[in-house]
Amino acid sequence: MRANKDFISQLNQLLNDYEEELLQAKKQGSLTESTAKTYLLHSNNFAKWCKGDFVPGGRNNGIPRV
Repeated sequence: MRANKDFISQLNQLLNDYEEELLQAKKQGSLTESTAKTYLLHSNNFAKWCKGDFVPGGRNNGIPRV
């Protein structure tokens, strides 16, 4: 694990809050479906990296995920 458990817990809560904000923005017409999905994908990848579950470019370079 890259980050401690307290940080991961806070990060998960913030990700949930972020997803809610994105859904609201999408409902209001401020974001397209595609943009919201992209934002969620990349923020979730960052969270996975913090947890030690993601290696940037790993799949593309044949690097196994940790």
